[in-house]
Amino acid sequence: MAKRRGGGLSLLLFLVCLLATGWVPAAAQNAGKERALDGGVYRRPLGNDPATLDPASIRDIYSLAVSQQIFDGLVKFDQTLTITPALAQQWKASRDGLVWTFTLRRGVKFHHGREVTADDVIYSFTRIVDPKTRSGAADLFLTIRGAQEFREGKAKQISGLTALDRYAVQVTLTEALAPFVSVLAVGHAKILPRDLVEQQGESFGGNPVGTGPFKFVRWERGKEIVLAANPDYFDGSPRLSRIVYRIFPGDLWESMYEEFRRGNIEDSPIPARGYRKILAEGNQVYVKRPMFSVRFYGLNTRVKPLDDRRVRQALVYAIDREALLQEVLLGRFALARGILPPGTPGFDPKLKGHPYDPQRAQELLRQAGYPGGRGLPPITVWSSVKLEQLLREQEQIKRYWEAVGIHVEFRYLTDWPSYSKMLSEGKFPVFPYAWYADVPDPDNFLFKLFYSRSPRNFFGYANPVVDNLLLQARREADLARRVDLYRKAEELILEDAPIIPIMHHTYERLFQPYVKSVEVNGLGDPYIPLRKIWLDRPR
Repeated sequence: MAKRRGGGLSLLLFLVCLLATGWVPAAAQNAGKERALDGGVYRRPLGNDPATLDPASIRDIYSLAVSQQIFDGLVKFDQTLTITPALAQQWKASRDGLVWTFTLRRGVKFHHGREVTADDVIYSFTRIVDPKTRSGAADLFLTIRGAQEFREGKAKQISGLTALDRYAVQVTLTEALAPFVSVLAVGHAKILPRDLVEQQGESFGGNPVGTGPFKFVRWERGKEIVLAANPDYFDGSPRLSRIVYRIFPGDLWESMYEEFRRGNIEDSPIPARGYRKILAEGNQVYVKRPMFSVRFYGLNTRVKPLDDRRVRQALVYAIDREALLQEVLLGRFALARGILPPGTPGFDPKLKGHPYDPQRAQELLRQAGYPGGRGLPPITVWSSVKLEQLLREQEQIKRYWEAVGIHVEFRYLTDWPSYSKMLSEGKFPVFPYAWYADVPDPDNFLFKLFYSRSPRNFFGYANPVVDNLLLQARREADLARRVDLYRKAEELILEDAPIIPIMHHTYERLFQPYVKSVEVNGLGDPYIPLRKIWLDRPR
């Protein structure tokens, strides 16, 4: 998913640290705040129906892509991944980094007309921690004083969240990790209207109301999601009048591109078939940049025979991932030898991981009691998409595995909400999965995916030594020491082989030539500020 970008992330963390030390002015106002609505409908492809549009409960990129346009957090990432003001116009931190004070913009209103207050902020953060919400971001907020007690039912509220007045919120932490302000830029940490969420309950995720540049209009499952411009948006009205997300269940890139070629959508991913020819045509805008992500095959360590580390290691050794990347994936992406993508603090360019070694794979199977694969039950791989490129990749993987005696079955469930539910319940033995960082930090990969009690640990992976290293790294202030802890954890995780790393994505997308002002940062497509886009169609 990426080429290395030098010290970009180290610079980012340095900038975030600077932001943490004093008042941050709200001077970064959009130059076009008074700009009138230009109009125009922007049609975007979406690879599946979102599971929900409730930010606290987001578990997939489809939900994030839409909710980012409807909701705001206190702060946000800009194009360079610097933290900038959003609903909070300014903030300050105590010298020890334990007490944070956020001052809200006055007069900002939710789409249903009520002003945003400090009470909404406290409610939104409390709801993320509440186990009934089942939020994947809960662990990011457990360093708030009293959050753990509230989560365990020992307290009725979180003592570290305080409304100083109608427009000021104070957050008190038990320990200073990476600057807390960076946590508040993630897609889950949006501010919701307390009155509507309490009134609607779980149905809020299907009829969302935020403060963002676009308002929710309707959702026809399997067909489209429609958003309308919010002309009263605090940072300037969007230049688009509407966004229409056209849903292509199963991430059908070929179908998306065909609609793009016909002029029926404004942007599209690039399918594998005819990839080089498509780029050579040059009659569209081509955007490419590195991303903080990793795609892999997850191995469920709770089910036989995958509960045996030797079998998992054999699955990894049996695949020639470099050949797979070049022959099937056309060399479009960076080979993932480990978990952390290039550019992330802790990325180790010397990491070798498990190289292609079919003889080693056969020896491990023999040690596990399956000589030549005899007695080994077929391995079942479940996928949510049937992209032509992915099907070719899986056919090649099948050949690699069968060459060492491993038989495999591929099954498909293209209804994403159903797939996501089964994934969370640990129903899949093996599954392809792509993880895109919420925060460009090693913790967001290693702790999120491999800490034994993380809700994103779909592998049932548990190693007490790894858990201890990840907890130490979270509390370590020294950057060099923190990097060392994450590298040790990554090496142990790779040795235990709960995943087969495949690649780090590179963001690639085509835009119609009349689409202007597209900004893409290293967190990818969901974080594109669509409110800045305008359409320069011929008149």
